[in-house]
Amino acid sequence: MILARRRQLLKGLTAVSLFASSGSSLIALSGCATSPPKKAFPRVRPTDSSWPPPSQWQELDRAVGGRLIKVSSPLAACDGPSPDAGCAALFHSLKNPYYLSDQVGLTQTTGWIDAWACAPSVYAVAAARTQDVVAAVNFARQHRLRLVVKGGGHSYQGTSNCADSLLIWTHAMDDVTLHEAFVARGCSERQPLQPAVTIGPGALWMRVYDEVTTRGGRYVQGGGCATVGAAGLIQSGGFGSFSKNYGMAAAALLEAEVVTADGAVRIANPCTNPELFWGLKGGGGGSLGVVTRVTVRTRDLPAFFGGAFAAIKASSDPAFRKLIGRFLAFYRDSLFNRRWGESVTFSPRNAMRIAMVFQGMNRNEAAEVWKPFLDWVAASPRDFTLASPPTIVDVPARQLWNPGYLKRLPGLVIADDRPGVPEGNVFWASNREEAGQFLHGYESLWLAASLLGHGEPDRLADALFAGSRHWPISLHFNKGLAGAPSEEVAAARDTAMNPAVLDAFALAISAAEGPPAFPGVPGHEPDVVSARAESAAIGRAMAELRRVGGSGSYVSESNYFEADWQQSFWGKNYPRLRAVKDRYDPEGLFFVHHGVGSEDWSPDGFSRLA
Repeated sequence: MILARRRQLLKGLTAVSLFASSGSSLIALSGCATSPPKKAFPRVRPTDSSWPPPSQWQELDRAVGGRLIKVSSPLAACDGPSPDAGCAALFHSLKNPYYLSDQVGLTQTTGWIDAWACAPSVYAVAAARTQDVVAAVNFARQHRLRLVVKGGGHSYQGTSNCADSLLIWTHAMDDVTLHEAFVARGCSERQPLQPAVTIGPGALWMRVYDEVTTRGGRYVQGGGCATVGAAGLIQSGGFGSFSKNYGMAAAALLEAEVVTADGAVRIANPCTNPELFWGLKGGGGGSLGVVTRVTVRTRDLPAFFGGAFAAIKASSDPAFRKLIGRFLAFYRDSLFNRRWGESVTFSPRNAMRIAMVFQGMNRNEAAEVWKPFLDWVAASPRDFTLASPPTIVDVPARQLWNPGYLKRLPGLVIADDRPGVPEGNVFWASNREEAGQFLHGYESLWLAASLLGHGEPDRLADALFAGSRHWPISLHFNKGLAGAPSEEVAAARDTAMNPAVLDAFALAISAAEGPPAFPGVPGHEPDVVSARAESAAIGRAMAELRRVGGSGSYVSESNYFEADWQQSFWGKNYPRLRAVKDRYDPEGLFFVHHGVGSEDWSPDGFSRLA
């Protein structure tokens, strides 16, 4: 009897079905009907009479093979006036990104002042297969539930958590499969066979890099932070440390499998559902469907990857302004090319921190590139001192993400310290501060290559100096495709990203964060006064850069309170993106903060606006 009921339920969940709550027409597996008129309706909460009763949640649990989780607060050990030792252990663990990834009720960022705080869903489907996602999508649609999707859980905007919701948690869908010769389905007459890798939505980039590079001897464009989820990064554009050479992860996407709002499992590539495919390439995660696998092309490895690091302190404001100007000219003449990425930071205390990476050369060749600039600094000892001596290193390319190799290099990575975890659970020591961070403010701005042109570096140097009086500003040279190979710029042009990316030599970022924090948890509450003051300082710093013509912002690394977010994130591509949203999700099942179509909803995503 139970088996028969389960077969009947699965048949109903996987079939093409009516939008029960909205009365829309049938949608075929091969395409979508014209969007019906949108209706104003609230999503339901546990306190509403229409919230599904236990029997229906039990049916969903059977449909997903017993993988429905009743989510409890991860902060239970901190309840009451005298938190026990378990609370201290929890906050220690919040600095471990692998621990955060393994927790259904937590996210990699714990909140943002005056914006959002981490809040667990009521239930979560710990999806292990695509049909689990189908069942959860259909259940959420039919019962008008607020639906949330979490893979790596790295959203600064809080999009991978929401109270009173049903969570689709793709953490266990982490397969990584290499292909020597892949062609997208239906594209055999249009595309050549090429090396590629298929990645599950729960896979983190360290795992992917280890499989593709350490074991496979190939390169795949992914994130610089090794614990970011693969699928989410690709959907939001996907810049990594070496994007000046390899472009964006979104532009390398060959095919995706995605569950859309009608519960259909669709293949999206240039030959099948091409508009959905285009929207997934940089249109932002969580807005168009639930991605259940991605396939991206892989590339040949260079001989070496490497980095150049230093910290320079200026003795006065005029000296610091001179240092900024000299570095910008040096960058334009020597580093503005496909070999160099990552960042420099200009700080209020007249300090410049260099943390650059390179590919396709060895450390001796890199040292020759930097010699003129470092000689210039050394020639003015009254103006400049080296707070951290210059260090230039290289690594055989195949070893850069080899956990065993990295553990032998002092201070480079931190290992997951929990017992019984995979040996490959390591992360860059430089990313430790981001684990569990509570954001005080974050703004980013694309800087056009024209700002490096004749006469312009002085204006940009003036703006960077003025901005750095308020708060540190970093220039991320790998985020922005000016200086990249023409074929990578062309591939990025065929994505949903703001076209400003194509002409930007860098993404300027100013941000501030505090330790893991949760409102109402004694001893671990956000420092509201400091957070708001730092947020205001960030705003003043970035205002100086906007005066010289910076424009747009990177959706993954942007201000929660971005005013004109449609234009900022996607520019002229937004109307086309909105058309994709209306075609594949006409009732707005998928909602994320400042995601495509979110302007139709209340800020919490529970009520459609009239």
